[in-house]
Amino acid sequence: MVRRVDVTDSGRNYGGLSRQQRVALRRNRLTDAALELFGTQGYSSTSIERLCSTANVSTRSFYEDIGSREALLIALVDRLNTAALRRLDEALEHTSEQPLVVRVVESFRAFLAVTCRDRRAARVFYVEVVGVSPVVEEWRRAQRRSISALLTREAQRAAERGEAESRSLHLFGLAVIGAVNSLAQEMVHATVPGDAISVDEICEEIAYFIRSGLTVRTAVAPTN
Repeated sequence: MVRRVDVTDSGRNYGGLSRQQRVALRRNRLTDAALELFGTQGYSSTSIERLCSTANVSTRSFYEDIGSREALLIALVDRLNTAALRRLDEALEHTSEQPLVVRVVESFRAFLAVTCRDRRAARVFYVEVVGVSPVVEEWRRAQRRSISALLTREAQRAAERGEAESRSLHLFGLAVIGAVNSLAQEMVHATVPGDAISVDEICEEIAYFIRSGLTVRTAVAPTN
């Protein structure tokens, strides 16, 4: 009797796993290693050899599965961003009947709960990813545009309800995101206990931004 050997379109199975599954496992291990090393030592101080050693992956597999250190950084921040956006969408759903300021603040709180879940994640997402290369900067711009679009959409809906001013909100959305990024960077850089910034404090500033920038202003009658 001839023994049947399972073969996928991409190659032979080993240990019950297809080539695609093995690649996915190696990519996950490398991404986990990147979170640890980029988040503690820094992106520029972490070599491909150190990443491979930490992930128990050969350098050959690294280049075949990932391609470059830059591509691994993007894979890591994209993983964090995808999880954070999922939590953000859940927050919007749970606050569907709440005022605009509550919806926006709770959405950012959910997003930050993922991207700032520990110091490593916050350092990678808000510090190490800055200024790496034009490719990474384009990823950052696309990410900001995505969040800005969500914020603009919510503000426009609030304006239709008479809850917020009806005006162009694209730049305002980018300004809020820039403020959040700056505060998150300060949170990472803070080393003195008294200078530490919390997610709650960032959310308080977001609330102030929203109330100041979007709240409908009541006209004041001129005095004689």
